[in-house]
Amino acid sequence: MLDWGNIDTVLLDMDGTLLDLHFDTYFWLEHLPARYAETHALEPAQAREQLHDRIRRERGTLSWYCVDYWSEELGVDVAALKHEISHKVAFRPHVQDFLRTLKEQQIRSVIVTNAHRKSLDLKLAKTGLDQYVDRILVSHDFGLPKEDVQFWHQLQQVEPFDPRRTLLVDDSLPVLQSARDYGIAELLSIVQPDSQQAERQIDEFRAIRHFDEIKPEKKE
Repeated sequence: MLDWGNIDTVLLDMDGTLLDLHFDTYFWLEHLPARYAETHALEPAQAREQLHDRIRRERGTLSWYCVDYWSEELGVDVAALKHEISHKVAFRPHVQDFLRTLKEQQIRSVIVTNAHRKSLDLKLAKTGLDQYVDRILVSHDFGLPKEDVQFWHQLQQVEPFDPRRTLLVDDSLPVLQSARDYGIAELLSIVQPDSQQAERQIDEFRAIRHFDEIKPEKKE
């Protein structure tokens, strides 16, 4: 699927790509609505409907990913609530082996995530993911989400990479679309970001189930 001889840099999303998206799905669809209902004396169904409508309106913006924004908007400590279900943070299959092989092959690996730093810190504490990659960059530090093509221009200023020799793996199709508009040559999506949900049919981009499908062969 990939010509690893033409790839110097691998940019990797975190949630739904390296880590199971089930943590985030469960948090936003189940855990947060339940705690929100308790805090504001609402019926669970009413709380869920209010939250889902409110959150959907921010989709694709930096606010959508911002723990502090939602804590202020909703009157709950979102970061603390995430810690309550931190046992659900987990790697997707074959991720650690894939990342180890990139290091062995001296292929630069950089996590590029829309996650807020408070969410990132929680997940690093649970997984040690930062020990597997060369660098982690957070879109909040750029003031733009990855869905904005200008994000990639700014990223290139702090993490020089040749778009023609770069692979991006991300479960978000809007993010892949913006990266394609910027000129990143190799783009891959994830068929099943959330292990508890059905596989997706992805036609616009090549997609993999697990990283063992694209792992570069080890040099002798």
